[in-house]
Amino acid sequence: MKSAAAYFFLTIFFVSNLTAIEAQNSFVRGEELFMQNRPQEALGYLQAAATEDPANVQTFLYLGIAYLQLNRVDDAIETYTTILPRGGLESARIAFNLGNAHFVRGDVQTARRYFSRAIDINPAFASAYINRANTFIRTGDLSDALSDYQTYLSLVPTSPQREQITRMIRFIQEEFAAEEQRRFMEAEAARAEAERRRLLLQEVSDSIQSAVEGTRGLSVGVEGVQGFDSEFELE
Repeated sequence: MKSAAAYFFLTIFFVSNLTAIEAQNSFVRGEELFMQNRPQEALGYLQAAATEDPANVQTFLYLGIAYLQLNRVDDAIETYTTILPRGGLESARIAFNLGNAHFVRGDVQTARRYFSRAIDINPAFASAYINRANTFIRTGDLSDALSDYQTYLSLVPTSPQREQITRMIRFIQEEFAAEEQRRFMEAEAARAEAERRRLLLQEVSDSIQSAVEGTRGLSVGVEGVQGFDSEFELE
């Protein structure tokens, strides 16, 4: 009886180890092909590794990116959404990749939500700031975009994109200045129009007053020369 139980547990142990080895082999080969920028070939191995070892978060990260490279955006979103609750130390990166997938799909608001989640998990996640800034640009929230671009540069002062981002910051600041100038000019135009209308009303009012006074003068003159040559009769 003991021999049978020992055999059973040895069998389970052997099968489990075999599965782990197969998963590791699939992952290693999939990772190798992925790093060689061969997503289509890597895909099968990564899918197998994800099935054989669902706890390997790195597999899902590679798998999601491979889906994105193959323009299978919905599959990438499903992959990242599945692994995010158990992402552990990779949770910020998974949320970031989910944001990228939704951005590719054109869902800017959802993309922003996941970029924000990545930042909440890891406030030093520089790439999440720049990508969230790009979502703010899409929706015209320039003040928030400016803040994120500036935060990114403070985190990565030697970024290869520094010149482009600095130019974008300058454009936003110029837009703020132009908007302020437009508001000032509109206010000045509004004040000028209000003054023009006030003067026009005053001019018309003065004209009416002159007409009233002219009528009053004529009336007085007429009354001064008017006589009555009829007689009143009493019954």
